[in-house]
Amino acid sequence: MGSGVSVQDTEVLRRMRVARDAMDRDWGEPLDVAAVAARAGYSPYHFVRLFGEVYGETPGRYLARRRIERAQDLLRTANLTVTEICMLVGFTSLGTFCTRFKRQVGMTPTEFRRRARSGGASAIPGCFVLLWAGGFSGE
Repeated sequence: MGSGVSVQDTEVLRRMRVARDAMDRDWGEPLDVAAVAARAGYSPYHFVRLFGEVYGETPGRYLARRRIERAQDLLRTANLTVTEICMLVGFTSLGTFCTRFKRQVGMTPTEFRRRARSGGASAIPGCFVLLWAGGFSGE
């Protein structure tokens, strides 16, 4: 933790945990700093500062990292395109997704999938993954 939040300040830590839990739970949904800050009971500016002090990264970086981790799971196991996975984990731009994925993982999503699947395990059909994630568009 940073120097601005003391370990004894349990109320700040509780509120930051509420916000982090919301991001962990709703990672596939469109989330913005103002909405997550409101859940924690802070203004966006104050929330970003406190979150960084408590967790060592901004809320945006935390959420992007968690989304990339979810994408890695789907690339290993689901029969979905990279674009479908990009949208499913909450990114709205394929270019941003691929850039952040490569920065975090060290390879592109396609390279990651190829290496992860070299063991011969069968992929889960994409229709099952989409149904599990909340259904299909247009229903």
